[in-house]
Amino acid sequence: MFGYGGFPLIIILLLILIIFGAGKLPEIGSSLGKGIRNFKRAFEEKDELEIKAKKEDDSEK
Repeated sequence: MFGYGGFPLIIILLLILIIFGAGKLPEIGSSLGKGIRNFKRAFEEKDELEIKAKKEDDSEK
């Protein structure tokens, strides 16, 4: 994964655990997952968002 072996990944995960603490890790994971999900949704629905924006602009005039 990204050219790193198992030992460097374990060290990175331990550093993250030390910095953020065990209580914050589920919150960080949840917010990261929501962010990725929203990014994918926005990327897939690009055309739909443009159509909605154009309809709103037309109704304001």
